[in-house]
Amino acid sequence: MSRYGKIQDSPKKTFIQNTLYTQNREISWLRFNERVLDEAADQTVPLLERLKFISIFTSNLDEFFMVRVGSLTDLSLLKQPPIDNKTGKTPSEQLAKIFQEVPSLYEKRYKVFSQLESELRHHDIYNLNYQELSKKEKDLAKIYYNEYIKPVLSPQIIDVRHPFPHLLNNELYIITQLKSKSKDIFYGILAIPNMIPKILTLSKTTSLRYILTENILFQFVHQQFSMYEMTKKSIIRVTRNADVNPDDEQYDIEDDYRHHVKKVLKTRARLQPVRLEFYNDISSEMLNFLCRNLKLKKQRVFRSKSPLSMKYVFSLGDKISKSTRKILSYEPFSPVTPSFINPNENMLKQVIKNDILLFYPYHKMDSFISLIRDAALDPNVISIKITIYRLANNSKLVDYLKLAVENKKEVVALIELRARFDEESNIKWSNELEESGCKILYGFEGYKVHSKICLITRKDKSKIQYITQIGTGNYNEQTAKIYTDLSLMTANRSIGEDACLFFQNMSISNLHGEYERLLVSPNSLKNKILALIDGEISRGKAGNIFMKMNSLTDIDIINKLSEASEAGVEIKLNIRGICCLLPGVRKKTSNIEITSIVGRFLEHPRIYCFGKGIDDVKIYIGSADMMTRNTEKRVEILVPIFEKTIKSQILDIVDVINNDNVKARKIAPNGELKKIFKAQDAPDVDSQAYFLNQAQSFLNKEPPQRKNLIYQIKSKIMDMFKK
Repeated sequence: MSRYGKIQDSPKKTFIQNTLYTQNREISWLRFNERVLDEAADQTVPLLERLKFISIFTSNLDEFFMVRVGSLTDLSLLKQPPIDNKTGKTPSEQLAKIFQEVPSLYEKRYKVFSQLESELRHHDIYNLNYQELSKKEKDLAKIYYNEYIKPVLSPQIIDVRHPFPHLLNNELYIITQLKSKSKDIFYGILAIPNMIPKILTLSKTTSLRYILTENILFQFVHQQFSMYEMTKKSIIRVTRNADVNPDDEQYDIEDDYRHHVKKVLKTRARLQPVRLEFYNDISSEMLNFLCRNLKLKKQRVFRSKSPLSMKYVFSLGDKISKSTRKILSYEPFSPVTPSFINPNENMLKQVIKNDILLFYPYHKMDSFISLIRDAALDPNVISIKITIYRLANNSKLVDYLKLAVENKKEVVALIELRARFDEESNIKWSNELEESGCKILYGFEGYKVHSKICLITRKDKSKIQYITQIGTGNYNEQTAKIYTDLSLMTANRSIGEDACLFFQNMSISNLHGEYERLLVSPNSLKNKILALIDGEISRGKAGNIFMKMNSLTDIDIINKLSEASEAGVEIKLNIRGICCLLPGVRKKTSNIEITSIVGRFLEHPRIYCFGKGIDDVKIYIGSADMMTRNTEKRVEILVPIFEKTIKSQILDIVDVINNDNVKARKIAPNGELKKIFKAQDAPDVDSQAYFLNQAQSFLNKEPPQRKNLIYQIKSKIMDMFKK
């Protein structure tokens, strides 16, 4: 019995894929997350930022177990489980490989963590265990425990009269082995309350000395079971299956959809365990007891010598002096308004004059927010329509949408409630917008709406005018400061007409509309991408393809790229995360080069280029990765780029990314990520650092005035070889 009820078996398919040039998505993802951990080991990254990368690695791994391992666990319960179409492995075989790979990542994390802790001590930042505390500090910890922690504790014993309790997902617990006066052995468990601060600061005058809260409780846990003899104790954490997909749930489709998603959220905390972690040590008896009660096999148990939860690291910067924080953190950067935008001029008028491309986080999102504000205030604007997937906690965008309603504009928001782990936030925003008078649409059964599109319809004298924005990232003012993304604002009429048709189709649940310019999944996007690749195949060695995305898993796209490689097409892919295509495989993918960039900002744009030269290249940007879920099971949009100045901007960005030899890693034919070979005198190219440094010059200049960086780099390399 699965968490969905009775699992329906699916017919077993014959596996026919050539696996020479493909790899399993889960193993690819683990390699990507190891690349995140490598950033924590990078000596050129400031120390506090390196510690944050360990925290990001940890939270990534948590989500991987909740979502991917959880999903595979469900699939493994089928009598005829589906076969992975990249490797031919069953879910059980994939899980076995995951559990084989993960322990080395735990060891690597500890090695990096201990090195960082040692280096931080040189800067008078001490993460202390209880034994390292001075007498005065121990007294302070004891007072803190008695006055602030002890009153909120709820210890439990587990014996024949007290059943094994439900352990919440990814929460910390201390488990103890107890012995009664009659020598009976049983167990006690203590939840580490979530409302208590993660650390106790012991000193922050000239230095920062602190101890993790769980280490204080670990020291005093015996007081909670004082009537028993405590023989053993350990800190543990359980991870539960959280791959809740409302489309897979059995529910009455006539129920209120928002209410249904609320019910799904309540189930998330109680889903089956998929992982057990313990900190440092645990007795074999205790481990057997936990595995038996959690129904977990030993292969799903992992030892961690670094803290099980690393969320506390993001608070450390606020506890140290400004001078120390400056040394140990990235240099502060504020996004800029590009010089081709006049912040004092109406944004509607500017976009009507010229297409505008914003490049986050180097450019401010304010220019787009101003566009919505100006539309809300413009008496000639009829309507604003927008798709919403994730929003900031304090969203100016929402404020201006409500302002538009107040000014008698029609506002339509298509909100996807199933944005994973943001469902509660989206429910809140849907309620707020609906109460203000906005018309709210929701996604469709079986299809998430992941597109990022906004359409402003305006009456200009006797004609209708469209201003369309299509981006690669969410309308989230916070993530726009830490994700790299592109945002196109255009008054192109053919794009606007397609956008108008898109929203009309969405309002009547028509997922199979035909569009002149936009590529829209699930109906036309994939077929058009395949046709564009075919176009380059017809050119043979003169063909050229560049794709930048988060993930590549769609087997049809993978096979078509292999076909293009065999035809001699030069193919460069920049893929941040999962990549199921193996490059450099003789006769199959020998003309494909794949790189991945991990740096200060999360790489997020989706850019697809076909052909060469400013006049001939076809460029699309948008929300879609080349994953089957995006191309077949989501509503996604890619928009073509027509204006030469915008094409020039994008090609300049692509050139810099393709020449990154600092933060980029090359995927080898075996799937491993390797440092890019760099000639001794070749210039270092860190793409994100370059864009940061040039935010007020290179990115702010009018596109026609820019010099293409690629020519500068090539000329330096040629000069080096001449010497």
